[in-house]
Amino acid sequence: MEKVILAYSGGLDSSVITAWLKETYGYEVIAVAANLGQGEELDPLQEKADKSGVYKLYIEDLREEFITDYIYPTLRAGAVYEGKYLLGTSFARPLIAKRLVEIAEKEGAVAICHGATGKGNDQVRFELGIKALNPYIKIIAPWRIWDIKSREEAIEYARVRGIEIPTASKSYSMDRNIWHLSHEGSDLEDPWNEPQRDLFLLGVAPEDAPDKATYVELDFEQGTPVSVNGEKLPPIKLLETLNRLGGENGVGIADIVENRLVGMKARGVYETPGGTILYAAHQALEHLTLDSITFHYKEQIALKYAEMVYNGVWFSPLREALDAFVNVTQRNVTGTVRLKLYKGSCILAGSKSPYSLYNEEFATFGRDEVYNQKDAEGFINLFGLPLKVRALMEKESGLRK
Repeated sequence: MEKVILAYSGGLDSSVITAWLKETYGYEVIAVAANLGQGEELDPLQEKADKSGVYKLYIEDLREEFITDYIYPTLRAGAVYEGKYLLGTSFARPLIAKRLVEIAEKEGAVAICHGATGKGNDQVRFELGIKALNPYIKIIAPWRIWDIKSREEAIEYARVRGIEIPTASKSYSMDRNIWHLSHEGSDLEDPWNEPQRDLFLLGVAPEDAPDKATYVELDFEQGTPVSVNGEKLPPIKLLETLNRLGGENGVGIADIVENRLVGMKARGVYETPGGTILYAAHQALEHLTLDSITFHYKEQIALKYAEMVYNGVWFSPLREALDAFVNVTQRNVTGTVRLKLYKGSCILAGSKSPYSLYNEEFATFGRDEVYNQKDAEGFINLFGLPLKVRALMEKESGLRK
């Protein structure tokens, strides 16, 4: 019997797809669930897989690889999609695709199946990852093939075949990992609707946060976070600690109507408490340690990097080349940043680095002996020369009266 690898979550879609794959193709279904930090969602998976007819289930703990090989490179790049979205779902998909391919090759499977819909970005991210790593394996996307068009029809499909499915219904479509939690659908489909205060699961609404600010210090080495409040922490523990601190103070909530790759706009509300803290701290340290032309050029690179991650082009020579550039810029991004967390805000409260380019002797408003203010006159004359020449031409030619 031929084998298919199924990206598995244990929900309604996974249960129905398992039956559909067996019924339509006669495949032996091998399910793969990636542990990216979604917590208790993973606990009942083995029981669900057994009841839905899965032949074998892999539950892969990819949390540390996710942080070190996907989150941290994107953080060092400063990549943010459309000014708000910290790419929590986007860079999870190529890692899952990578593991799906590895298990497909190990098991000798002929196909990989995912449950992403034809309206979303994830179908692109999964499939680009699979194609980049194994161009020969078949990809099956049921939502683009089968006759099921809605959740109600999927439930009926399961009922007719005696498939046990989760009874709890979710108001929102959510994706959770150790970096973020996204919310879409339901009342959020109308951009005029404010998110309800009970929506948030990783933290509290800003108005429900404590009245006293929380201070947190982060240490970075070459652009990578290594400790919180003076304590060296491994990647998983570090991010969990920042998620807790940020969530308690209502930090990291982003509400955005974003431009999906497939052409439509979609409204999402994202919770990224620890990630928001890390981005703020990393940028503050770069302000200290990067020279102006490098910093400004890196801002341009960040936009392209974010777009590539969002669009699923992770496994590409350009992304590797951008990483090489970013890694050079991070050589001196080492130091300590102090942030104040207060009712949803993340405010810089101090930064220092042994490689700081900030020189108080030059920047002071007091008396100094190192900067000759008279030098500025010659600089302004040369910098403004093109404007002066153009103005002279317009005066002499009569273009300007």
